[in-house]
Amino acid sequence: MANVGGEDAAGRRSRRQRAEDALTAVGDAPDASDRLRRILEQALVFAHASLAAVYTLTDDGELLCLVEWAGTPRTQYGLRDSYAATGGSVVADAHHSRRPAWLGPKELADRAQSRRASAGDFHLAVLPARGQGGDGCLVAVSEHLDGFDAEDRDCLDLIARTLAYPAPVPRAEGGALPSNAFNLAMDTGHVEVGDDILELFQIVPEEFDGKVETLLGLTVPEDLPSLMSVVEADHMSIGDRELEFRVLQPTGPPKWLRLRGRLLPGGEGRPARLFGTVADASKLRSDVTDVARVQRLAASLATAGTVRDVSQAVVAALRTPLRADRIALAELENDRLVVTVLDPPQPESWPELWRSEWRTEWPDAPVRAMPTLAAALREGRAQIWPAGTPLEPALADVGPGGLAVLPLPAGGRMAGACLIGWDTPHHFGPDERALLTASAGLAGQALMRAHAFDAEHELVGMLQRQLLPRRLPRLPGAMAVARYLPSTAGLELGGDWYDVIPLPDNHVALVIGDVQGHSAAAATLMGQMRTALRAYAAEGHPPDVVVSHANRLLMELETDLFATCAYVDVDLEEGTAWCVRAGHLPPVLRHPNGATDIAEAEGGPPLGVMTQAEFPMSPLRLQPGTLIALTTDGLVESVEADIDAGMDRFAHELAASDPTHLGQVADALLGNARRSDDVALLLMRYDGMELRPRRESWTVWRVPEAVGHARRFTRRTLRSWGLTTETDAVLLVVSELVTNALVHTDGPVRLYLTLLNGRLRVAVADTSPRSPVKPTSIGWEATGGRGILLVEAMSAAWGTVPVSGGKQVWSEIQLNR
Repeated sequence: MANVGGEDAAGRRSRRQRAEDALTAVGDAPDASDRLRRILEQALVFAHASLAAVYTLTDDGELLCLVEWAGTPRTQYGLRDSYAATGGSVVADAHHSRRPAWLGPKELADRAQSRRASAGDFHLAVLPARGQGGDGCLVAVSEHLDGFDAEDRDCLDLIARTLAYPAPVPRAEGGALPSNAFNLAMDTGHVEVGDDILELFQIVPEEFDGKVETLLGLTVPEDLPSLMSVVEADHMSIGDRELEFRVLQPTGPPKWLRLRGRLLPGGEGRPARLFGTVADASKLRSDVTDVARVQRLAASLATAGTVRDVSQAVVAALRTPLRADRIALAELENDRLVVTVLDPPQPESWPELWRSEWRTEWPDAPVRAMPTLAAALREGRAQIWPAGTPLEPALADVGPGGLAVLPLPAGGRMAGACLIGWDTPHHFGPDERALLTASAGLAGQALMRAHAFDAEHELVGMLQRQLLPRRLPRLPGAMAVARYLPSTAGLELGGDWYDVIPLPDNHVALVIGDVQGHSAAAATLMGQMRTALRAYAAEGHPPDVVVSHANRLLMELETDLFATCAYVDVDLEEGTAWCVRAGHLPPVLRHPNGATDIAEAEGGPPLGVMTQAEFPMSPLRLQPGTLIALTTDGLVESVEADIDAGMDRFAHELAASDPTHLGQVADALLGNARRSDDVALLLMRYDGMELRPRRESWTVWRVPEAVGHARRFTRRTLRSWGLTTETDAVLLVVSELVTNALVHTDGPVRLYLTLLNGRLRVAVADTSPRSPVKPTSIGWEATGGRGILLVEAMSAAWGTVPVSGGKQVWSEIQLNR
């Protein structure tokens, strides 16, 4: 097995000599900044460092500022952009003493100034260095268990003596700006630009307006995201930006330019400034060595949300510059490697053992089946095996012409591994080694973030599914369907919700709402609001009271979030509806003739904004065949069009739909959803009830003959409905329910009779919220307590429901007509 340096026993003895040869070759690089970066890359190759950086003293002697770095991102080890030259940091101490410092995990933990950001163990080396630009330090990090050995230290000493870093950018303004430099004020976007840069952009100096947007407008659009990450102060840090981008030309292909920049913080009354240079990179670009490739990989990984996205970004960044024949990226789960991306994806392109483990979309296998790979993961260092190296078949067939294995470290553990194979004998140069080492740290951190994101995304999806209705109820004389689409950004956890609430007397409440924000708090509040509205509706309150109660509840929760809501109470018997809006979009009605209109429903403020808010009710008239559509703003609002235009488009699409198949209508309406926000959609087609129930009611007066009056009313009503037989059970149930209400409650009592399809419903409403209790046992000497038992025996079903200010006890009796 060979390590990243590829040394055997003889090679280790000549490592310094080979490092000297490499540094001599680097010295021929025409560009000073490119030469500095390549020197640091040799520390990754010959000193087995995970990171190498150089700090230099500013002109005023106050700070040691980061000038350049190579390898794993420095934030993983807590390295700063700058250190006070007179402070107590390791960098400042080594600079003043002119003696190297070698610190292990224990020494770093004992130093208060170490500011370690990683929980993993590492070793830190700081060597004083003197370059053309002034005094400074070389800083190197090793994640090897034993740190830097004697030969590693010898190579670092050689590299520190070779450094010739550029002079630091002055902290104070003033003096002539070099022709290849720029000075950008981060607060205003005003930029001073040298004449050479203007010539590269083909701008006449007299015509330049001094705005950075003017320069950005001349770049290739695909390169704008990486450029914006440089010119935005929130994403820029000292000494860590070098990238390549393209500018458009009047004729021919775009020209490649290289930008190097460093952000200097502002002081009192002075804005932060970005200083840097721009040069023609057409002749400097190479397939492997450009830091821009690593930076583009970093930019891709920054936007990669899932494990699959991370894997594809790594494959896209490495396969072409390395001219590899196959790349596999696998995630380490316990003792198994689970492949997330194969390139090429065809099974026949991979070893036979891999194909035998192809149980799902990609293969997975225990690490112990590949001992060489297991050893590489334990060592935690990139390994390279040239053609002809004896390996187990599972690895040998991946790269018969050469194989590279990149363990992907993250947070003190191995997140996975990347395998890169060649079919023909491949020579591994130092540039490729540096690219592999730098890419491994980036990929490992991104893989860990993506794994956590995937797990959180699954938890979010489960939470969202639990908070929304699993299925919609069947409605008499109507049909409802609903759809919910989460946002495609972030955690996809939002506050949009819908509900369909069956109510007594063939009423139904259609509810749709949206809680502000996309977070677990928004989803939780959404669940609370949905539950509250359902509870208030079940109590029998009118729509405006239901929404008002929900608003009062949200105010009492003392949350910073607010919610919008539309509540429509539909009477399925009469074809009428009442609509209440709390800062939400109005319903859209599609009439039987295909015409649509946006309901002119007066609205109140969002829920949770005002304690004393009014929520007026607006009437809606429905004909059989009318379609009611309720949606959230995620479907109708976008950056391209305002919400009014979106509602008009929504109404037009609804008019063109066929309401016969509601599910297809809902899917078609969601087909053009932007998905930058959550989308909830609720549709109900009102068909009208073919058979309406017959209803009568009676106010029971508290007089001695009250029960007798209720029985006579019931007998008279049943006779008018044509029911002259089998009425004894009904009269017994009426007697017991009315008696219970008169004996155990105060206030008014009302009797309701409803007949539908040979099923009679007897309901008695009173003002007491206490439900009747069925006795568990009754002695022979007891004089009461048998009423509810009689009702249960006579009824096909019975129960109690809360109503506004009291309850309703009901019994349903099947009549044989």
